[in-house]
Amino acid sequence: MNLHGSILLADDEEKILRALVRGLREEGHEVMATTSAREAQRLLSERSFDLFVVDNLMPERTGLELIRELSATVPEGERPQVVMMTAHATVESAIEAMKMGAFDYLQKPFEVEELLVVARRALEHQRLRTQHRYLLSEREEDFGHYGIVGRSRAMQELVRKLTLVAESKSTVLITGETGTGKELAARAVHDKSAQREMPLVKVNCAAIPETLLESELFGHVKGAFTGAIANKKGRFALADGGTVFLDEIGTLSQAVQSKLLRVLQEREFEPLGSERTQKVDLRVIAATNRDLRALVGEGTFREDLFYRLSVIPISIPPLRERREDIPLLIEHFLRKHGRRTGKHIERMSEEAMRALTEYAWPGNVRELENVIERAVVLSEGPIIGFPEVSLMGAGAAPTSGLPSLRLHPNIEWAERESVRLAVQQAQGVKKEAAALLGISQRALSYYLAKYGLG
Repeated sequence: MNLHGSILLADDEEKILRALVRGLREEGHEVMATTSAREAQRLLSERSFDLFVVDNLMPERTGLELIRELSATVPEGERPQVVMMTAHATVESAIEAMKMGAFDYLQKPFEVEELLVVARRALEHQRLRTQHRYLLSEREEDFGHYGIVGRSRAMQELVRKLTLVAESKSTVLITGETGTGKELAARAVHDKSAQREMPLVKVNCAAIPETLLESELFGHVKGAFTGAIANKKGRFALADGGTVFLDEIGTLSQAVQSKLLRVLQEREFEPLGSERTQKVDLRVIAATNRDLRALVGEGTFREDLFYRLSVIPISIPPLRERREDIPLLIEHFLRKHGRRTGKHIERMSEEAMRALTEYAWPGNVRELENVIERAVVLSEGPIIGFPEVSLMGAGAAPTSGLPSLRLHPNIEWAERESVRLAVQQAQGVKKEAAALLGISQRALSYYLAKYGLG
């Protein structure tokens, strides 16, 4: 894999500098170059680079002095990789630079290809370091609300309920539109419960074929059906002592509903093909974006199961009903995806922020995160403007709960292509295509109709 990165070159010999710049740009790298050590110092202070290649002997300041200052003023995780270019007489300085964290050095004269090889290795190292830093920050960062971002009254009330619920082992039913964060709420309950050291086993009931779901949930014994060549533990057995989270609970068949009801009532079940009852001690958290009461009325969802599930009902409000949380969420996702991509993003432009806060967000927080991630990837500077955030409709006020778009012609083309490719990748399955785009199926239907992609 040929990694591309942002590279700063500093060498007072213009002929050498031009050759190195040409070679690196032909490899696809973004390259800035200067013959001035002071200019290199200024550029390093103004923006982030993945790699800094610097000659040691330059007027004004030496490369070693620049590296020493970089080491002293910039935290290790935020520094570029450093490669020093040095003549034979100053190899000792290059070794000193490596003691301060430089990745490698090149002894002049060298071929451009040698630099390309070192640059590839340095950029790979930088990518791994960035990923490691991102994973650590995701694990350690505490937003005070178990990872739930929001200061609105609705979210404060949600956090209060989750805190109280975590103290019990009661069954919980979490409702809310697609993308509101139902799984995050379930994880918050488990992580603050007495069972937090035990497993949290997640099951997306809609993603598992109906013919396999019963086996996935309850397990099976060898020979229970064609292809059952060995005993298999189900998700309930794996979650014993902890929590099982059943997402999209409204899609369960009547047969699986009956078995689930028994688990909730008796805390026991039989694996497929077995006559032996298995006991479990766990908490069940269910979630749905459907109206279960309506499904009960239609006869497709058991009334007794509905009441067993909704011992403690928790409703998560859609993003359009808590718009005051949007700036905080944007700030959170800018930090998150800025770290993940290794980009330094300072803020949104006023126009972009206004568009994001006025938009209806039919896909809720998930759609917002996808838009911010896309904007970070497409950004070419520290400030994200309107074009970067309007690819999937985040650029207009809500109209009857659906996005009414205000797009530049090239952005509208990109939007149509995004929808077309998602549908193609999902092989025409709307639910999967909507998930790929981070929007609701209702919003996807709107875009399909708009662009005649049905």
